[in-house]
Amino acid sequence: MEQLKELEQVQNIMLMIQSTGAIDSSNNTNADSNRFLANFILFMMQPCGELDMNQKCKLISNHFPKISSAFNKESSPQLCDKGNIGIEASQSHHCDDDMSVGLLQTDCADVAMVTLDSMQRANSTLQDFCRSYFMFHEMDANNAESIFKYLPLLSFTESYIYQLDTINEKLLQLPSDGIPDSDMMTPDWILRFIKSFKTDTFRPLAVLLESYGIYTDRIRDELKCGEEYWALERKLCSALTNKQEIQMEDVMKAIHLKSFDYRVLNLLLYQLNGKDINETHMEFLSVSEFLVEVSDDLFDYEDDVLENNFNILRMFVRIHGASSAPAFLAKTIIEAEKKYNSLLNTLDPQLSFKYQKRCEEATKEGGKVFGPPLGTWSIPPIIEDEDLYRTNSV
Repeated sequence: MEQLKELEQVQNIMLMIQSTGAIDSSNNTNADSNRFLANFILFMMQPCGELDMNQKCKLISNHFPKISSAFNKESSPQLCDKGNIGIEASQSHHCDDDMSVGLLQTDCADVAMVTLDSMQRANSTLQDFCRSYFMFHEMDANNAESIFKYLPLLSFTESYIYQLDTINEKLLQLPSDGIPDSDMMTPDWILRFIKSFKTDTFRPLAVLLESYGIYTDRIRDELKCGEEYWALERKLCSALTNKQEIQMEDVMKAIHLKSFDYRVLNLLLYQLNGKDINETHMEFLSVSEFLVEVSDDLFDYEDDVLENNFNILRMFVRIHGASSAPAFLAKTIIEAEKKYNSLLNTLDPQLSFKYQKRCEEATKEGGKVFGPPLGTWSIPPIIEDEDLYRTNSV
């Protein structure tokens, strides 16, 4: 976790000096300079005997001009021979080679970073994950040591995913070609993420996880599922607003992919605990995740219509019509619940009891049906004319 802590320190310093106006955060061409200054300030802040900051600055002012470029060229090979990494080599390797995970993350522009807003949005998901999934790893969600042992990495990963999800929501508001209008005020960091959605969305996160030796093929595949879900969401929501045809296959695929972040966190826990994946648990949880996503979609139906987000009920209304959609959705739920109950019986009785108790708690806390058989399902009134609904809601 030392690398993550150092990355956080550098980011905090960058934000601090940006707030003073000492550096220009709006100019992307200064990104390398800004990172260098932040790393240099962090270095200067390290204790060195009785030297204070003024003395350090005076030493640099007096002696650095004497260090010529020729000296740098002569000394670099010697440093490399002693097992150190040359300055130029470290920069080029890290930015061009995904396998250069041992180098400092702040040396590259596409470093994985998260905002405070993303962390706050991810908080409720993390809380639910700990309370619902820790039991499958024989971990106690009420034990602070169990939570905080892996919280930094789990929190960073989920926050990064939430950050991308926010960008995907912004993409839904852009023109069909995904390029902002000239009069739209689009921050540079959003533009970089928009570009990443067309290449390798999770590359910075993958490099970070790989640096800790926990980036597996299974996790990579689940992150790919996330990219596929976002692509499907953009495709389906665009089709809705443009009155185009929607395929049931795409809808069902999207709702199953939607919980990819929970599966990523779950797979990370297996890696962090050094245990093999329990496929029985994974299969059961995938069905439970599906029911939870459907329940959440029913609860958020009106909001999702307003914001043009993916919602299974919205899709069923378009495919089956307003009068038939509830019946078709109810049939889908019944089939999933049958599979859920069947898989529930394959769990250890004590684990099964704990999970059902957790579901009951979540139902009471959320004031809604959580998913698995915990009472009746409630399908909200159908919105037949979404455009009119949005207009009337302004």
